[in-house]
Amino acid sequence: MKSNTHLFLYPYPTAGHIIPMLDLATAILHRDGFTITLLVTPPNISLLQPLISLFPSSFHYLLLQFHPPPPQQHQHLTSKIIALRVLDPQIEDWFRTHSSPPVAIISDFFLGWTQPLALKLGIKRLVFSPSGAFALAVANSLWLNRRFTDEVQVPPPDDTPVAFHDLPGSPVFEWWQLSQLYRDQRDRRAADYDNRDWEFFRASWLNNLASWGTVVNTFADLESKYIDHLKTTDYGFGQPNRIWAVGPLLTDESQSQSQPPGRGGASVFPFDQVMTWLHQKPHNSVIFVCFGSRCALSKRQMDVLSTALDCSGVSFILAVRPHDGGHSNAVAVDNLGELPEDYEERVAGRGLVIRGWAPQVPILNHPAVGSFLTHCGWNSVLEGLSAGVVMLTWPMGADQFTNAKLLVDQAGVGIRVGESTRIIPKVDELAAVLLPQSLDPTRMERKRACEFRSAAKAAVKGGSSERDVDDLVTQLRQLEPVV
Repeated sequence: MKSNTHLFLYPYPTAGHIIPMLDLATAILHRDGFTITLLVTPPNISLLQPLISLFPSSFHYLLLQFHPPPPQQHQHLTSKIIALRVLDPQIEDWFRTHSSPPVAIISDFFLGWTQPLALKLGIKRLVFSPSGAFALAVANSLWLNRRFTDEVQVPPPDDTPVAFHDLPGSPVFEWWQLSQLYRDQRDRRAADYDNRDWEFFRASWLNNLASWGTVVNTFADLESKYIDHLKTTDYGFGQPNRIWAVGPLLTDESQSQSQPPGRGGASVFPFDQVMTWLHQKPHNSVIFVCFGSRCALSKRQMDVLSTALDCSGVSFILAVRPHDGGHSNAVAVDNLGELPEDYEERVAGRGLVIRGWAPQVPILNHPAVGSFLTHCGWNSVLEGLSAGVVMLTWPMGADQFTNAKLLVDQAGVGIRVGESTRIIPKVDELAAVLLPQSLDPTRMERKRACEFRSAAKAAVKGGSSERDVDDLVTQLRQLEPVV
């Protein structure tokens, strides 16, 4: 066996994409014989500290400056993704001058142009999907089949049903629930939108399908039919579909309740105080509410949520993201929701408000927590399933509508609450879901949640995901370095 197989990891530079890739790096580095270099931009370098401490001789990083386009000039995520290509020359220079260059690039599915970059460098490229297999299959179908792209004059109405007959079960979504990256192409009237960006991103996504392999953060008991679909679908690129389902990518350390976890950064609220507060609550009596690191609530959403939490009488932890202008969903700045000034005093003892990053995984794994009101980002989905809590779904965008459908309609662990700003529940309806429904020990969703907690643990400890990681590293070790 070769020693020190060198891999280059390239995440999309936001926490929700970097964190699972760091977890993948951890899983690989726990196997002997690997060196990993991860590309990072300055705002995210603190996320690397736990891995630097754990693997000081085998984990390294390449720090590159990246200045994203000003928001007023590029309103579309597509343009921001494509702007990362400015780093390519620096990557090439680093690679060609390295004494022991990597044998493969593992890069985020947003960065499909790294496939031709890998070919240029003479190495393999693997796609990393921070989304699940269902969402990945939906995205593949969209970009391959170019739905509605011939009708350039009139975009389809938002409630137009879009059926995916090429996927298991023929799932149906409404047009507005599909990826904004794809739907952007329909609105060619926007003065700042260059359709060449959309065409480039489509070509970039198809490069994902032409890559040497795909690593998906999921597990077989949750998404076996979609994993099989990805493995067996003929995408027309004349190569086998190498698919490794390696999730849930969570480290034991990240779930610890005895010490502050490093995964994702430090909590803005003292870790010990959060745990002490939870220790005082009965088992399965607390709801954790968090919409991720990038979603902002509108005024109406926040008013309904805060009022329902208050009047329901439920114990809760509410993580609220700061208004720093970096939210990813389409809420206008003048419509951003705020908690009432006296809210924390009003709910003191029963409710705990964390403004900013919260230690989500240890909170979810605390026995006091029984349910999780979530935007259904994939990291949150896997973290909630691994903790065995009932999931209250309120998707906001991206792959979250797909994930919510998986949780409610297929896994049976979720209860629908809302959908973006289009379906906002009434206060009394939401209060009734919060208490008693989501904490009812007799509900089928709770039984299913406990089953998936066991399945997730089994997958990574001797089960299907551990076997896929082992096979992945075996095949990576066989790759030859560039001479």
